[in-house]
Amino acid sequence: MDYSLIIETLKKDSIIPLIQHFYLVTVTIFTCIVIGIPISIGFTRNRESRVLKTIMRILSVFQSIPSFAFIALAMPLLGIGFLPAIVALVAQSLLPIVRGAIVGFLEVDKSTIEAARGMGMSKRKVLTEVELPLAMSSILNGVKTSTVYATSAATLAGFIGAGGLGVLISRGLSVFTSEYILVGASLGAILAICLDRALDKVKNKFTY
Repeated sequence: MDYSLIIETLKKDSIIPLIQHFYLVTVTIFTCIVIGIPISIGFTRNRESRVLKTIMRILSVFQSIPSFAFIALAMPLLGIGFLPAIVALVAQSLLPIVRGAIVGFLEVDKSTIEAARGMGMSKRKVLTEVELPLAMSSILNGVKTSTVYATSAATLAGFIGAGGLGVLISRGLSVFTSEYILVGASLGAILAICLDRALDKVKNKFTY
């Protein structure tokens, strides 16, 4: 093991891939939240909707496919680069957020909702000021799960030209240098742990 190469890689070649990786994960999770929360709200309002049930089945299938296989299957349709990577990551990271939000909304006490309506609150206010805050704990649990998953899966984005820490791993594989692989994998694990801890703090601060 060449420790000098590890140090040099950390100093010179890891900063940009780490930033790219963080950006990939951030965009993925933000997109998952924007898409997932409305789906979960719709599902809790109309559990018999065939469309929503079909969406849930599709998301379950997407997540059951190994990330590498999913990206490989998506490449002929989506090509390579940042956008295809985001589409693939969102497709595979969306389900935990949807499930977490559904559980959160269903766990809100109906008497609390009825009391809010009895006070003259509109449906929108009941959702944003009562249901959403009370469901936040479960929603953030889903966000945490999706974030860790996306951080891991985003490593594969480097293999399709989207940047990230996967670039270091790809380089290590191509030149048979384990030091690059070690740096890329280690930074990915550290990033996942840091994001998980950060979301724990957010959860403790904004949940009831």
